[in-house]
Amino acid sequence: MKRRGRKAQAINLTSEQRVELERLARRKREARGPAFRARVILMLAAGAIGREVERRLRTSNQTVCALRKRFLKGGVEALFDERRPGTPRKIGDEQIERVIVATLERRPEGATHWSTRMMAKKLGLSQSAISRIWRAFGLKPHRASTYTLSRDPLFVEKVRDVVGLYLHPPDRALVLSVDEKSQIQALNRTQPILPLRPGTTERRTADYERHGTTSLFAALDVKTGKVIGRCYPRHRATEFRQFLDLIEATVPADQQVHLILDNYATHKSPTIHRWLLKHSRFHLHFIPTHSSWLNLVERWFGLLTERQIKRGAHTSVRQLQTAIEEFLQVSNAAPKPFVWTKTADEILDKVARYAAETLRAHS
Repeated sequence: MKRRGRKAQAINLTSEQRVELERLARRKREARGPAFRARVILMLAAGAIGREVERRLRTSNQTVCALRKRFLKGGVEALFDERRPGTPRKIGDEQIERVIVATLERRPEGATHWSTRMMAKKLGLSQSAISRIWRAFGLKPHRASTYTLSRDPLFVEKVRDVVGLYLHPPDRALVLSVDEKSQIQALNRTQPILPLRPGTTERRTADYERHGTTSLFAALDVKTGKVIGRCYPRHRATEFRQFLDLIEATVPADQQVHLILDNYATHKSPTIHRWLLKHSRFHLHFIPTHSSWLNLVERWFGLLTERQIKRGAHTSVRQLQTAIEEFLQVSNAAPKPFVWTKTADEILDKVARYAAETLRAHS
């Protein structure tokens, strides 16, 4: 007879506690700080059992139990770290506020962004002090990233459609993430590559010679991680139809095939429409515009670039194609699927918050 443990005490949140926990949980960069603890409590309050929390947040049973007790005893405040003893601060709150305001609202003369030295000279503090303040508040003026908000009028519908295929694929059907990596250049360095040696990295010249291009069409099986791929000299509708013929000949004849594609004109040409009318088991699902992150095969393309193309040296297109085919064979010999974890609601909520922040920044 199995021994039953004591039932864990339920967590019932007030509206104020829920708002505060959701605010903390959005601070993604604090993986093991208050943000992580807030996500644990929110999941427990939603009725998730301990094992589910452990699996989804990749933590231990001891941590989940400890955070449950900690919250029940002290509420949201108990999720923050206690102040540790040490030397008292020499920089006051007013000085810290001046640094933050200057970083966020002003620009240095003759530059687009602040450095620690420039800010230290401007405010009369040490460089290390500026660095500590920036780290404490998550400020990184030296870094910038790009973004593009999709203007697709069917953005919500397409996200739900594609994510639904990832999380709940239909029975007796294949879900293939399809795209082309076009204009892959066969590049060769103008001088010999010096190999790796103890204490010395591999070295290569900065200049190179071009020897032509090829385009790779690839279809990633979302469930197994296997890839159907072939190189073509160009990436027109003609080549895409030939690639569809390859998929048709490769996948089992008794299964429906769902293709996840981007909005490239090649995928919507009359040639492809005529082909689809003759192959009714193929179903196309288009991701929203400017949303390549929603197409899982892009992740596989990233591995191909990093492991085979980026540091390769090829004196001909045929040599480049051989290298790509070799990567395909190795990848399919031990396939590993990319597991999609975000739900459509989570993605749409994040996009909505990001869009709102963008509008506020320009209002």
